[in-house]
Amino acid sequence: MSRMSEERMVPPVPTTREAHELLLIEEADGWFEYLAATRGQSAVRYLEVEPWAWARLSQRLRAIRTKRQKLRPARAA
Repeated sequence: MSRMSEERMVPPVPTTREAHELLLIEEADGWFEYLAATRGQSAVRYLEVEPWAWARLSQRLRAIRTKRQKLRPARAA
């Protein structure tokens, strides 16, 4: 394998803006997952599913907030 083809296999490091956009997409995906899990459920099933869906969404949003905080110092530099 040539040196040139080895360099192409390494994905580029996303810029701060790209990383921020990826986090926005990840956040939207979390909300869509919540909506898909809770939409169209019967009242009984909704009461069973909603706490799980909310906990999953909250966990994802916490992880996204943590990632955003790590981006802020990079933005200031």
